Amino acid sequence: MATRRSAATASDDTALTTTPPSPKEVQRAPRSFRAMVPRKAKFPLAIATSFVMASLGYSLMSELTNGELAALSRTQDTWEEVALLAGFRIVELAFGWYGKLDSLDVAMMDLLSHGPHYYLLTTFYGLNWTTAISALAIDVVSVAVPFYLLRPLSTYHTSSAAAAAGLPNRELLDPWLQMYTTAMSTGIYSVVLNLALRFVLPRILVVNYSGVSTLEPAYNASYAAILPVTTLFGIAASVFIFAPFATTAPAKEDDKITEFDPVAASLGETVWWNVWGYTVKTKVVIHHVSG
Repeated sequence: MATRRSAATASDDTALTTTPPSPKEVQRAPRSFRAMVPRKAKFPLAIATSFVMASLGYSLMSELTNGELAALSRTQDTWEEVALLAGFRIVELAFGWYGKLDSLDVAMMDLLSHGPHYYLLTTFYGLNWTTAISALAIDVVSVAVPFYLLRPLSTYHTSSAAAAAGLPNRELLDPWLQMYTTAMSTGIYSVVLNLALRFVLPRILVVNYSGVSTLEPAYNASYAAILPVTTLFGIAASVFIFAPFATTAPAKEDDKITEFDPVAASLGETVWWNVWGYTVKTKVVIHHVSG
């Protein structure tokens, strides 16, 4: 019995005196891809990734659709035209990157900027809807994926992250309010697009573009017919514009706007106030809309 007790005591002492592992032996969580990429290399990597994805996507789509989109698009026959097209893409990526946009922001921005182009091609040039949706998806994904790999989502895109970050007016990110703003955006897009189809676009298409076989879709346009398209634009506008605007807190710079005295101000101060004399929240909207 004494031998068993001494053995048990010895084992307990051994367990109590076991030394903890050294700090070098503690396994650390693996670094994310974003953390491993040097800061100065992120934007060039985003450009390269975007170009590769877009090239592969368009090549595959061209094979599957027998070059349907290419037959309706202007071809780049010279290196200058290719460079100009690539330059536009780089400017678009630079706007999103240095404008501190995340992957969801640039996806919605790309949808709003490229979506109308494909809508007009399908409506007046007979482009197949599946081809148009595929091309738009390639444009959006080839921009969003590089940003997703290299930059985290902004806190205002999820209510939980907004609450953790203590963003102001985060209750406005409630799904029901988001649906309301989406409905408002959809209504605005529907009215503007319907009026444009009836009174503006027919003349522009006839005077400036060739190959338009008929203008019947413009004059026969109805709110129900364009609702699927305008709903998509409404969702994108709500995500891209309303969310960052609603959660932007007032800044000290706003006091200078309200305290501006046009009588005592100098010429330079007056010019600055008229050109850029907006609150921080308004500047957020201008920044996103200008994209």
